[in-house]
Amino acid sequence: MDLENQKRVKEYAEQFGPENVMVIFGAAEGEAAGLAAETVTAGDPTYAGPLTGVSLGLAVYHVCEDAIKNAVDADVYEEQISMMEMVLDVDEIKKEMEAIRSQYTKY
Repeated sequence: MDLENQKRVKEYAEQFGPENVMVIFGAAEGEAAGLAAETVTAGDPTYAGPLTGVSLGLAVYHVCEDAIKNAVDADVYEEQISMMEMVLDVDEIKKEMEAIRSQYTKY
């Protein structure tokens, strides 16, 4: 997650309260999604950005997870995301996101 996005997420968490912020990722690989999710839950693991040492504990999901898929209009999901699902290792992504949520998410 780039430094500007870290800054935005931190500002939103401060403005709205971390219990009211959810971050939805669309990374193509589980590892990339997990690293970004870890950044907004436990803090920046690279020690380079605004979230260094900041544990926000935000709710994190990948756009291909059922919780998000079921919350989005089915036609919109089909048009915008379903093709991506065909080429991704969705099970790997779900496993990574679940691990991050169980370890770091507070809300």
